[in-house]
Order: sequence, then structure tokens, then C-alpha cells
Amino acid sequence: MLKNIVVIIVLCLFAIACDGSDKIKKPDNLIAKEKMADILYDLYIINAAKGINRKLLETNGFRPETYLLTKYNIDSTQFADSNTYYALNTEVYRVIVDTLKARLQKEKVTFEELKIEEGIAAKGKRDSIKDLPKKKQSTFKKVIVKKDSVIK
Repeated sequence: MLKNIVVIIVLCLFAIACDGSDKIKKPDNLIAKEKMADILYDLYIINAAKGINRKLLETNGFRPETYLLTKYNIDSTQFADSNTYYALNTEVYRVIVDTLKARLQKEKVTFEELKIEEGIAAKGKRDSIKDLPKKKQSTFKKVIVKKDSVIK
């Protein structure tokens, strides 16, 4: 009998704990999905730039957090609340992340094409330097200075 009561109490605790009443409420100043995708895009680009040349950003006084907050006219609390809200609503966040991934992939393809074009142009420039007509050695007069043994 005591075992049954313990089992019922445990099941009741599980039911109460899993009622879903602790879902996060939508913030009053929620950032729109499109704007959030733009913010996250810039954040990914900045993080990649920091990974490549952090010193350059630091010497120029670039502050990523301040830049993003100023660019999108938001404050850090608004971003944190919106990011938490979207992260807990996984379906909405997945749409934002998928949009972001598609945009990054499109940019990657564009930059790879540009890199190939620049490589071809640089190779063409190197080849054109090789093709310049070489000056014949005969056009230069060979000056021979003979020293006279009599002159001191």
C-alpha cells in the first residue's frame, strides 16, 4: 500500500513538473524574425573576421557588440531577451537559422566566384609580363674601360 502511494506521488510530481506553464513569455520589445536574422548574419561575419585577424580589429578600435547594437538600434537586453525567446521556440529559430544559412551559402558562392575571377586576372597579368619583348643585348653598347699602365 505504501509503495502505491509513493508511486502516485511521484507520478503527480512528474505531471506537475511537465505541465508547460514555465514557457517563456513573448518579450514586449521582441525583435522581428527578419531583423534577428540580419543581426545573427552580421554576428557570424564579425566572428569569422575576428577569427582571421583579431589584431586588425583591435587596433582599429572595432567593438563588435557596440557596432551591432548601434547599427540595429537595439540594446543588449532586447537582443538577449529576443534571442532567448527564439531559442526556446525551436521551430521559429530553425526558420531564422535556415534563412541565415542560405544567405551565408549564397555569399560563399559569390565570393568563391570572385576569388576565381581574381586568380585568373592575376595569372593573366603575370603571363603578360613574361610576354613583354625582351631588349636585345646588342642594343646596349658594351663599354670597356682599359686602364693604362703608364697613368698613375
